[in-house]
Amino acid sequence: QVTLVESGGDSVQAGGSLRLSCTTSGVNSGFIMAWFRQAPGKEREGVASIGTFNRALYGASVEGRFTISKTNSGDTLFLQMRDLKPEDTAIYYCAASSTGRDFAPLQAPYYHYWGQGIQVTVSS
Repeated sequence: QVTLVESGGDSVQAGGSLRLSCTTSGVNSGFIMAWFRQAPGKEREGVASIGTFNRALYGASVEGRFTISKTNSGDTLFLQMRDLKPEDTAIYYCAASSTGRDFAPLQAPYYHYWGQGIQVTVSS
């Protein structure tokens, strides 16, 4: 059984930093993983993904500010967020799929397992 649990969400001021973690069970280094977010009234958006061999992809709105990484065992996923902006405010979700890929897609249908989400709030 695969479970994903996000942590590290908080309220910060614009320009600040946060690091989200996703602690998993049942996930190994062969999985692809990603972070998504959803703001009120908006569709779920792919933020960053990491493939089986650690190749990362980023959404255009976060590239250069966010960094995705995972432990060698693949059982913990991180999202380092810097220079946060009010428009980064959203619920952030961790997602995983057992289908290994070199590059992990930033589209939600590719992922079979999801965390419950965690709130990130950035104030101006």
